[in-house]
Amino acid sequence: MTSIRIAAAAAHFGRDLEFDLARIAKLIADARAEGAGLLVLPDAALGGYLADLRHPDPDALPPALKPDDPLIARVAAFAADMVVCLGYCEDGGDLRYNAAVCVNGDGVLGRHRKVHLPAGEIAAYAPGDTFDAFDTPVGRIGMLIDYDKTFPESARSLALDGAQLLACLSAWPTSITNRAPRMAQDRQAKLFDLYDQARAAENQVVLASSNQTGAMGGMRFLGQAKIVGPGGDILARTWAKAGLAVAEVDPEIEIGRARRILHHLNERRPDAYREKRS
Repeated sequence: MTSIRIAAAAAHFGRDLEFDLARIAKLIADARAEGAGLLVLPDAALGGYLADLRHPDPDALPPALKPDDPLIARVAAFAADMVVCLGYCEDGGDLRYNAAVCVNGDGVLGRHRKVHLPAGEIAAYAPGDTFDAFDTPVGRIGMLIDYDKTFPESARSLALDGAQLLACLSAWPTSITNRAPRMAQDRQAKLFDLYDQARAAENQVVLASSNQTGAMGGMRFLGQAKIVGPGGDILARTWAKAGLAVAEVDPEIEIGRARRILHHLNERRPDAYREKRS
């Protein structure tokens, strides 16, 4: 693996799929102009997120797309030689999933269904049941969808599966129950950054975190897209603004340097850990 430029997007997406596709095409073009080989777009980039996380309206859910929907093929065509991760609502027949897909011009490289669903999403989506890394032209990638990264086991599972790059796709809002007067003081804004940095540092991997911006229904999204190095240091970020966080990283060199003396994955003691106390 050689040095690559990684871009993570902060942008707004809604129900208008043609608008979303145009925005995706523009972000891909912007990332290409920056020399990016990997672009991570937000959760729900095709169709937008739930309008109300507390009480989802069954008649106002995002449009559900089949895994082989032509819209995904169009994004793959836009991507061409770039690797692009994006989120959408997946039509699983009788069930819907909050899902992510990773594509390039050759087609689908990897998929993920969100495993950890917050209370509001349980009424709208079924949970996924696995974390699997996959190989791409820019390295081995694992994907997480927003609330997944709250749980250390999620990123750890991907790291143990050989992921060197974690793509974290989010539609992460400010606090719904205790909104702060300024976004910088918001509890969820602090947690969003904390989880990004912790998941990268504890697994000694590179993490690209995207997020929605703007508002939908009663929710206001944080933005705060960023690239995090394997030591937990933020290499680039957008803060609350829409745009791209772009950083050049050689994952093999950076991860090797981080793990040279303290190799967290090798130093684990699984026999001492408990799933549940009796």
